[in-house]
This record gives sequence, C-alpha cells and structure tokens, in this order.
Amino acid sequence: MFTINIYLRLALIVATLGGAIILTSLYGFWYAFPFYLIGIILLVGYILFGTIQSAAQKMQLMDIAGTEKRLNLTLSPRLLYSANRAYYYMLKGTIAQHQKDVDLSEHYFQLAKATKLPTDNERAMVNIQLANMQANRGNWPMARQLYREVQKLSITEPQIKEQVEEFGKIIKNSGNIKAVQSGRYRGMMGQQSKKRRRPRMR
Repeated sequence: MFTINIYLRLALIVATLGGAIILTSLYGFWYAFPFYLIGIILLVGYILFGTIQSAAQKMQLMDIAGTEKRLNLTLSPRLLYSANRAYYYMLKGTIAQHQKDVDLSEHYFQLAKATKLPTDNERAMVNIQLANMQANRGNWPMARQLYREVQKLSITEPQIKEQVEEFGKIIKNSGNIKAVQSGRYRGMMGQQSKKRRRPRMR
C-alpha cells in the first residue's frame, strides 16, 4: 500500500495551504482552489488515519522507541477512523508491555476492545493479551471468561491460533497452578509422603 512519509505529508500540508492563502490574497480564490483541495485532502487523511501504518512497521522491527515517537505524531486518537483508533490503542498497549507497565498496558488494551476492531483476529489478540494479564494476577475466572470469548471467534492467522492454543493449555492447568499458589498442592504432597513407609534402619 502506497503511503506518504509523515514528515513529507506535514510539509506538503503547510506548503499547499500556505501557498493557497498567498494566491488567494494576490489573485483570488479560484486560482488557489487546487492548492486548497490538495492541502485539505492531505490534512483530512492525516487526521483520520494518523501515523498508525508507519508506527506498525516500526513495531514489526521491534523499534519500540521509534514506534512511540511515530504514534506521538498522531494529532488525536479520538479523531482517528475507528479501525485505526483500535490499532493505535493496541500499539500503545504493546509499548507499555515492553516498558513493564502492566496497568497502563491493560488500560490501552481495554480501550482497543471497546473500539470497533476490524476482524476477529484483532479481537482475539486483544482478548488473549487481557486474559494473560488476568491470569498473571491470579484472576482465573476473568481469564476463563476472556478465553471463552476468544473461542467464539473465527481466527485465521496461524500465529494468533497458536497463542490461543497455548493459553488454552494454561487454562486447563489453572487448577494445579492455583493449588500450588495456595499451598494445597504442597500439603497434598506432604500427606502422600507421610503415608509412605520408612525404610528399615540397619
């Protein structure tokens, strides 16, 4: 997909609209109309689509600082087209994860979930991230609920399918994990060891 570099886009917006204003003052509106049209199209595209695509490309290269810097060039996430707004929040959540800020990451993924995500793949990705956070906190009922939501989705991307399958294994073993965390499993092992007969002393 053809994209214009964000810095070039901003420069073109300033140049076309600035030139249009100058032409209007010198020769009248209709001489400047083509420049107004080009400038407004570029400006509307910048407002509605932001810098999401170029930020996502940097995220694929694991350039976290570059991704955050590029996202900060977005005028306002609330003005973005709904799908781009969801991607914006997902990228911000991923950045917060890399920065070890779990609460902020969850906040952004919740915002992404509340926004209209374009496909089931994105819905599954967001729910699995949130489910992992709940599992790490020991909130297994919420983790299972989010996992059940994922199971109802039609996932087509193999990488996301693999993540869902791996999390399904964690959910199945959550009973044993909770037992270890609460000390019950250790107690059961202790009871079993007590039942064993001691070897004879020579």
